Amino acid sequence: MATSTTNALSLSSSSALVDAKATHRQSASASPQCVSLPTLPPPPVHSQNRISKTTSYCRKIARNVVSMATGDAPAAAVAPAAVTPTTSTAEEVPAAVDTTELLKTIQNAWEKVEDKYAVSSLAVAGGVALWGSAGLISAIDRLPLFPGIFELVGIGYTGWFAYRNLVFKPDREALLQKIKDTYKEIIGSS
Repeated sequence: MATSTTNALSLSSSSALVDAKATHRQSASASPQCVSLPTLPPPPVHSQNRISKTTSYCRKIARNVVSMATGDAPAAAVAPAAVTPTTSTAEEVPAAVDTTELLKTIQNAWEKVEDKYAVSSLAVAGGVALWGSAGLISAIDRLPLFPGIFELVGIGYTGWFAYRNLVFKPDREALLQKIKDTYKEIIGSS
């Protein structure tokens, strides 16, 4: 007797759900009312001001770069008071001087290079190698098991390196000495 009431109850509840869904669909499609999302508030004014400040600052940098490349004096741009960047021009002048010195240093180093074709070829090959390795890494990252395995290998190697070179003081001193020796070999003893 208990099973018959359970079946009747489940039948009536399921049919009530079906009927409720059908009536809800009919009433929603028949009624002119619809649910709408609330409108978003307008963006804050300071973000638009920040964008204009960033844009004017980027334009100023572009003018300075063009003036350095052409050798002309940088043109002083008059910006509206609301759009001027927060840094003063006195702070920007040393940066422009440092950039000019850096540009001259690079030009002098380029003039000292005897085989410009080989250096250019190496730079292009380095760019292609960087691009290819990024593609290879992204392809490996899409494989199912390899990223997890590589992560475990990296964690394991990091732990091994730390234990072997960083835990004890004599090992740390030996590592620092090895780094200093390598630095001197690369830079040259001066």
